[in-house]
Order: sequence, then structure tokens, then C-alpha cells
Amino acid sequence: MSATDLALVATFAGLIAVLGVAGTVYPFGGAAPITAQTLGVMLAGAILGGRRGAAAVLVFIALVAAGLPLLAGGRGGLGVFAGPTVGYLLGWVVGAFVVGLLIQLKLPRPALWWAILACLVGGVGGIYLLGIPGVAWRTQIPIGTAAKAAAAFLPGDLIKAVVAAVVAGAVHRASPGLTQPLRLARRPRR
Repeated sequence: MSATDLALVATFAGLIAVLGVAGTVYPFGGAAPITAQTLGVMLAGAILGGRRGAAAVLVFIALVAAGLPLLAGGRGGLGVFAGPTVGYLLGWVVGAFVVGLLIQLKLPRPALWWAILACLVGGVGGIYLLGIPGVAWRTQIPIGTAAKAAAAFLPGDLIKAVVAAVVAGAVHRASPGLTQPLRLARRPRR
């Protein structure tokens, strides 16, 4: 990674941290709080691309593991990886990577609908794919019960996906070339 890549990764790791400080709500009395950190995860992928977006989340998670109180409610340290939200933390890496790859497929100017779809598939679907089973596993509840509990967070996550898509679109218009397009290898014609 170049110095610019490292700076962008560090900046977005910091953004994810700041979005956790902005406010934490435990509206349903459950294990998972509502924060804006998933917005930061989506933004990291949508703006930096898959590889750098996932790297930003990994840096953030490493800082949490080192004990910095960057998660909702000022949590940090290795203990959070034994808690019910461990699947969501791991899902953040997958989410940022998938959002980023999908955005990179349509660069330099992804359509808004595509960016929203990318944030929904990666930033909601990818995160829930690991988060829901993680909650079920750590709290010893059926996966269906964990999925029903996660459904309460969907409206907020849908809003975050739209916000991330709009912001990422503006950034890509203002700074074309910030992230390289992903080009799939094509088979030669015979």
C-alpha cells in the first residue's frame, strides 16, 4: 500500500471510531446497540473500494482489540470478541469489502441506485450474514429469534445505506480516480 492508501485507511478507521462516539442507543434492550458506525463501514467500502475499505475496518478492529474504547458504550479490549456482537464486528470487514467491490465494478461514476444496492448487499446483507449467527451463538438463542431481533435494526440500516450511497457518489464525482475501477477478466473470443 502506498502512503496515500495508508492515510486513507487510517482516516476511515478514525471515522468509524468517531461515528461510535456520536451516540449509542439500546432501544430494544438487546445486545446490539444502534450507532452510526455501520454507516462508517459502508462509507469505507463505497469510497475506498473493497481492499482499502476492509483494511480500514481491520485497523479499527485491531484498535478495539488493543483496548481502545471505540465501540458503543465505550467498549474495547479482547472481551468484546467473546460478546454477542462479535459476528457483527467480523461482518463489518465483509460488508466493507463487498460494498467496495460492487462500487468498483461501476466506477468511475456508479449510478445512485447501484450504490444503494451495493450498500444494501454488503453493508446490510454482509454484516447481518455474520452478525445474526454470532448473536445466536453467543446468546444461545435460535437463529430465527436472532434474525427477528435484527429486523428491528433494518429501518435505520436502510437509511444508512442511502446516506452512504449519496455521500460516496458525491466523493467519486469530486475526486475521480480516488478508487480504481474493478475490471473483471474477460475470456478471449474464439
